[in-house]
This record gives sequence, structure tokens and C-alpha cells, in this order.
Amino acid sequence: MSEVTLPSLTLPSLLLEPLPHGYSISKLTPGSPAPDWALGDGCVSVTAVEDETSIVCRSDRVPDGVARSDGWTAVKVTTLFELDEPGVVLAAVKPISQAGLGIFVLSTYYRDYILVRTAEMDRAVRLWTDAGHQIGDQAR
Repeated sequence: MSEVTLPSLTLPSLLLEPLPHGYSISKLTPGSPAPDWALGDGCVSVTAVEDETSIVCRSDRVPDGVARSDGWTAVKVTTLFELDEPGVVLAAVKPISQAGLGIFVLSTYYRDYILVRTAEMDRAVRLWTDAGHQIGDQAR
């Protein structure tokens, strides 16, 4: 794999807030509608593309028998930026990706959410703090 060189970009400092509850990333068949079990409080995302429908929601809502990956913590980027502000997602993912941690990213109109393996959250918090980001009150 070749390296990609990016132009110089000053990355913003972020306020990150880990959300309560464990999260799952589930996969449904293509064309599946948003299931009622996924909807409710917390972070919920339904993404439908031609070859799958992916659901992110609290783990306690996902029924048995659904293809899923459990053990994720959702972290909200609480700092508000313009929709097309460059470097926001990069600022959040760079320190943890460079350390070899896997992530799953969601973006909404106003916010970005970074899902990190719950078992790696203490390490992720240290990496984010070392990179100059602030962690909200719910951090470990």
C-alpha cells in the first residue's frame, strides 16, 4: 500500500464525550427498513446502501440472531463546527489510528461520533488527551 501525502492542515482541538451504554454495529439485508428495535435514546444510525443496511444503536436493543459486532463505546465530538469544516474527523481519528486502534465513524449534520472498542477506551482517552483534546465528564 502506498502512502498518501496531504497538504499541511492545522487540526482543531476537540471536546469529546463518551456516551453511556455499550453500542453494537449490526448488519441487515439490503433494503431492510429501519427496525423498531433500534430506535430510541442514545446514538442511533441507520445507513442503507445497495449491498447492506447497517445499524448502530445501544447493544441492549439488538435482538438475538442479528449479525452484529458488540463491545463498542460511542464518543461524541461535542465541539460544533461548520458542516464542511476540514480536519474535524481527522483530528479525532488520527491519534488513535496511529496507535493501531480500530474505529468506526458516524457523521450527522451537526456532529461526528467515533466508536472505539470499549476494551480500548482507557488507551483512546490517553491518546486523545496527549493530542490536546479534552474529554467530557463521562470519560473513564
